[in-house]
Amino acid sequence: MKFLSLLTVLLAVFLSSSGAMAEVRSATVAYKDGDENLTGYLFWNDAVEGKRPGVLVVHEWWGLDDYARSRAQQLAELGYVAFAVDMYGGDKVTSHPAQAKEWMMATVSNLDGWRSRAQKGLNKLASLSITDNSRLAAIGYCFGGATVMQLAYAGADLQAVVSFHGSLPLPNGSEAQGFKGRVLVEHGNADAFVPPERVDAFEAAMKDAGVDLVFHGHDGARHAFTNPDAGSFGIDNLKYDEAADVASWRSMLQTFNTVF
Repeated sequence: MKFLSLLTVLLAVFLSSSGAMAEVRSATVAYKDGDENLTGYLFWNDAVEGKRPGVLVVHEWWGLDDYARSRAQQLAELGYVAFAVDMYGGDKVTSHPAQAKEWMMATVSNLDGWRSRAQKGLNKLASLSITDNSRLAAIGYCFGGATVMQLAYAGADLQAVVSFHGSLPLPNGSEAQGFKGRVLVEHGNADAFVPPERVDAFEAAMKDAGVDLVFHGHDGARHAFTNPDAGSFGIDNLKYDEAADVASWRSMLQTFNTVF
């Protein structure tokens, strides 16, 4: 499976030709949420000395699969320390929509537990000796996009959250007012899972809360537009869109350059 966008491939070629491509390392990281054993995947770049910004990566509803890990690896290649967080536990990964929905609903039905589990992953990232815990961000895809918004609503100490084709959950009351970082939303305007009414309500809620929101809607892009394998799951609304993928990744990097 190919998870590298054209932008990343070109960047990798440039770095390699310039002699700047260093070794990207990875390691599994065991941690816990209460009695639940979790396993995340850490990626970092040996070329970077000292502490560097940390980015939490939250997977789609399929679980912590190769795609989520590939995004964390891309971030490490660019000099960040990236931690692909485990939201389900037990190495749960599937390609079956019914199973994915069951796991996701079990997670989101307990709002406090959902937020707490994401925070456990962020705490693990922030505790690492190579992480500059004053410069943290969280990005998420689909279910992961909703998860990073819940981290923002819970007041996590993040300079930015980035939602790629997420469900745009609304805050409870005024809780979004406590988030001081930037919210970047990369949304597919043809995503049938997120109707225009939800988009309008989300943007209005962010405005009312005074959140620093940057919202990009990609015309013609459907759900999961960043995942090259999106069309293989048998769901019509899932489709890869290379142009939206490249543009949204570039926007994320611009956001990181600003907030960090």
